[in-house]
Formats: sequence, structure tokens, C-alpha cells
Amino acid sequence: MPNTPQDEQRINAIRFLSVDAVQKANSGHPGMPLGAAATAFTLWTRHLRFNPKDPSWLNRDRFILSAGHGSMLLYSLLYLTGYELTLDDIKHFRQLGSKTPGHPEAHRTPGVEVTTGPLGQGFGNSAGFASAEAHMGAVYNRDQHIIDHYTYVMCSDGDMMEGVASEAASMAGHLQLGKLIALYDDNKVSLAAATDVCFTEDVAKRFDAYGWHTQYIDLDEGNDVATIDRAISHAKSVTDKPSMIVIRTHIGYGSPKQDSFKSHGEPLGPDDVKRTKENLGWPLEPDFYVPDDVLKFYREVGARGGELQAQWQRTFDEWKSANAGLAAQLERTLKNLPPQQIPWPAINKANGDNIATRDTGGQVMNAIAAAVPELIGGSADLDPSTKTYLKDCGDFQPDQYAGRNIHYGVREHAMGAINNGIALHGGLLPFGATFLNFLDYMKGAVRLAALNAIRCYYVFTHDSIFLGEDGPTHQPIEHLAHMRAIPNLKMIRPADALETLEAWKVMIAATEGPWALVLSRQKLPYLGDRNADVARGAYILSDTDGTPDLILIATGSEVSLAAQAANLLNDRGTRTRVVSMPCWELFEAQPQTYQDEVLPPDVTARMSIEAAATFGWERWIGSRGFAFGIDHFGASAPAADIAREYGFTPEHVAEIAAQRFAGVRG
Repeated sequence: MPNTPQDEQRINAIRFLSVDAVQKANSGHPGMPLGAAATAFTLWTRHLRFNPKDPSWLNRDRFILSAGHGSMLLYSLLYLTGYELTLDDIKHFRQLGSKTPGHPEAHRTPGVEVTTGPLGQGFGNSAGFASAEAHMGAVYNRDQHIIDHYTYVMCSDGDMMEGVASEAASMAGHLQLGKLIALYDDNKVSLAAATDVCFTEDVAKRFDAYGWHTQYIDLDEGNDVATIDRAISHAKSVTDKPSMIVIRTHIGYGSPKQDSFKSHGEPLGPDDVKRTKENLGWPLEPDFYVPDDVLKFYREVGARGGELQAQWQRTFDEWKSANAGLAAQLERTLKNLPPQQIPWPAINKANGDNIATRDTGGQVMNAIAAAVPELIGGSADLDPSTKTYLKDCGDFQPDQYAGRNIHYGVREHAMGAINNGIALHGGLLPFGATFLNFLDYMKGAVRLAALNAIRCYYVFTHDSIFLGEDGPTHQPIEHLAHMRAIPNLKMIRPADALETLEAWKVMIAATEGPWALVLSRQKLPYLGDRNADVARGAYILSDTDGTPDLILIATGSEVSLAAQAANLLNDRGTRTRVVSMPCWELFEAQPQTYQDEVLPPDVTARMSIEAAATFGWERWIGSRGFAFGIDHFGASAPAADIAREYGFTPEHVAEIAAQRFAGVRG
């Protein structure tokens, strides 16, 4: 049955708001909004539960545009349905300071759930949103179901090609996330060419193998509202599998560039905009035209969300009165606030000496797990190595969604993307753990977490060449510098058990993130009872009388090395201060007076010590300082042999310092 004239007009309103915005900006992607408008219209007007007046309503359905290049499709829907987005915002698409940036940004535009653009990431996020819904439903629902919503993700051929989507799809299929529904806009075109030059697999069969429920809508029905509506309804009825609906469409539908890659990543051009409007029966003037009855229809769709939320609120109020403790917990976690009382363990020489910081990290996590019930996560098949398993907290599995240990398997790409989705869903505090060297596999997700200041944790263990025999394939060299270069990401590399405890205190107290905790595989000495001021990023670990001649600055496992070298230098008459600097970012945020107290400007003899690339250390050692590190790959050998080979011994460090700073005393 063909679409009604009214629905065609409503769909065309989405199309031509998008086309006109791209054309005015002279930049953007008109092809997907033209081709996928019917799918989006059907979902938003017949299925999606949302309230434009309260974009953060807890029980709203989540809509994720993984194909973020088609952002005008989403912006058109947000404007039409009544979100805090004006027609003027649409006209300023891709302009400086606009609410309509080139790719959707969650922190910028009301109604945008997650920042997308790097293909595949949004699809991975969707598995996180669905996991959060499943977990929180299992934890909080009682007689009244207060968390019961769907996650919809619209994806493209490019999303299906990216590896992160494959990992996330495999994970979602295993977890049987029945409230996750993917709408695959299968137009067989990517930016550079038709997809048949590189991508000829049967996506539906692949998702069948992942354990998804799949449906296929052929090209003749790719714009048919009734067909799309039935497919979504059927997907919602399948409760034990995530659903993939493959919808064959024409990219650039109705335009002279239909089915051409030329409609993907560039404006149609004035002449082709005119022809497209003529082909689809749309008025040529004015630009950004929306008929009054069409706008009225969409605003009524948006208003229905207020009624849905009001009904839900009554259910929530009943639930809250019957479950006061759970309600207080939920309301706290939704505000990203830490618990008022946390049973932090005591760390001292008796339990903190000769222990790897990864072990202490695991002990701290387990000590606080019951008091921080929102803490949820797992590792990339490395729990025995990262020490991040939460004991007695259950496994997150299809038959026990209340479990808090997520078994990600060997899927770092997906782990990062899924955790971003879990955090952005609200109400949970996710962590992901792996070896530091495998940061490379999740860099895209880490960057997006930083872009959005997402409150989540990365626990990176095996943090240096001193992991030993696994060799250079597993020994991180450039990764500390890499993370320090990412805006908003705060990285802490503790020197001993006490600093590890203090690092967790800092991270739990913070209402934003992300945070990276970098821990050792090898055992480290306890550096003494002290005010290990991790919260200020750096502090004086040991000092000498009067102004020091030399300052040794170190992080992590190299702090104890610096302390031993300082003893040798002090014995030679060189007054040596040791500064532990677990977090550059926190130290940089301190008042200049404190920074000058720790690193006096008139003491220019400074030496950094870190078993990693020296890149960036000039920020703290100055032009006259010396960065001692490793600017080459490591080797396979026992840790002690590597330390001797590369000069990470107290004697060698002291000798290097004496040679480099011959002008200082001693």
C-alpha cells in the first residue's frame, strides 16, 4: 500500500529541511536524509517514546544515529517534534557555535543521546545503552517497572564495515539484548564509491550468526511506512534477541544524484536541489519550508511524550513510596554523585609493601563495591591479570542482568564503545580494563569519552617494559604520552599501594571523567606513611634541607627508583628532592603557588624518570632539564634484566644526574 499523501508530505519535510541546510552550509551529507527519511519518520511518529520538553526523562527510548554524517536527519526530527532547537539553528548547520554541528554531539544539542561520527562507535554505544537498560531494570524494577525502554540505532554501510560494530554485535547477540533494535539503511553506497567494490557480504546472515533476529525490507518497500512499521513492531515482539532490520534504500532519493556516491558527502548544488524538489512535488520556495499542518502534526507527536512521561511518573511515584532506599540510590546515581559513606580500606606497610599496584587496585575496588552499587564493568578477557573482578557481585549474563561483572571477551574496541553507552544512559558508573598496550584497540572510544567528559574509568595494567618476558608487542612505550595529549582525559599512574588507594578516592569523588588508572604488573615497595596527595597531581615525596640542588620527578614504578637514586645523590652532597607526579592534569589544575612550591622556578636542575617515551616532559623539567625514559621499543626478558639493560637502576640514574647537572653540588 503506498504512503498516504499526508505521510509523504511529512517525510518530505524531513528531507528538504536536511537538503536546504546542507546546501546553505555548502557542506554536509544530503544522501542519507533523503533515503532514510521514511524509516526515521516511521520510528519517531509510531514507536519512539520521547518527550522534547524533558530530553533526560529516564524511561525514554534512546535513538542513536550511528551514521553521524547524516546528522541533518536527526536535527530535522528534533526541530519538528519540538526539542530546544529552532529553525534558525537548522539554518546555521555546521557553523561556529551552532547547536547543529557537522556530526551529532551529545553535550551540545538537546535530544542527541551520544556523540557519533566515527563509524561503528554509535552502534557500539547502542549495545551499551541496551545493557544499561537491562541491568538497571533487573536492579530497580519491582511490582512497578520504572525502567523499561528500547534502544534504537540507525546505521549505515560504513558502520557495518567497521570492526567495532562487529565486536559489539557479537557481544549484544550473546547477551540477548532484546530491547536493542538496529535499523540498517542499506543503500549500497559509501563516500568513495558503490559498496560493491569492497563490501559484498550478506549482513543479515552475519547477524543471524551473531544470534540476532533479522528482517529484510527490499528496495521496492524501503520508503513504505506500513512495511517499516510492521517490521519494527515485529522486532519489538522478539524479546530474547536483539533485532536487525535491513532496509534497502536509495541514497539521495528523488535527486538527480540518486544511488550515486556523489550524494553522500557533498551538497546537491542549487540546480539539483531544485530538480529534487520538483521530482518529489515540494515547493521550490521558500527554503526551509515546513507546511503549518506538517509542523502541527510533528508537534502533537512530541506532545504525546509529555503524556507518556506523566503516566510513567505516576508509576515511578508508587515505586518510590514502596522502595525508598532504592529510590535514593537511583536519584543519587542519576546525578553522578558519589555515596556519602564509602568504606575505604586502610593501606600501610603491613599490607601495602612489595605488592603490585594492580593488586591493590583490585583490593580497593572490592572493598568499595557494595557501597558503590553503580560501579559496573569488566575486562577484555583479562580479569585474572587486571584484578578487576568484583567478587560476590554476579556476572552480567542473559539469565542474570543484575550481575555487575561484564565479560567483554577479547573485544577492547567494543568494550570502550559499550562503556560510553552505559555511562551516557545514566545511573551507572562503568569501567573497562585491559593491558595498557591495548589502549590502541579502544582509542576511538576513549577519545569520544573525553570529548563528552563521560564519567567512566579505564584500568590499564602491565604499564611498562617491566612486564617483562611478553616482550615489545605487549610493552607500552608511547601510551602515557598518548593519553596526556587527549583533552579532558585524566590519567593517574600511582607509585605504590597508598597512591593507588588515593587515586580511587579521587576518581570516585569526581562527577565528570573520563579517568585512566595505570597500574603495574610488578611488585612495588611501600613508600611510607604520608599524605600521598594524588588529588593535587604531584607532591614532594622526600626533600632535603634548604633549597634543593636537583629535583627528580617520577611517576608510577619509577618513583621508588627516584627515591633510591636520591639517597645516593644526597650521600654525594647533592641536595635532591623527589617529586611524585601521578597525574599531570591534576597538577596542572593547581594554583601556580602550589606548583612553584613543588617545583621552585629557580631550581632548573630537574630530571624526569619514567619507563616510557620522554615526549612532553619538557613541560615540567624546562629547557635545562633532562628527561630519562625509553624512546624505543622494549625487549623480551625478565624485568630485572631489562632494568639493567636500559639503565633503570639507582646507580645509573644517579650517575646520569651527576653527569647532566655537573654544575650542581656534588
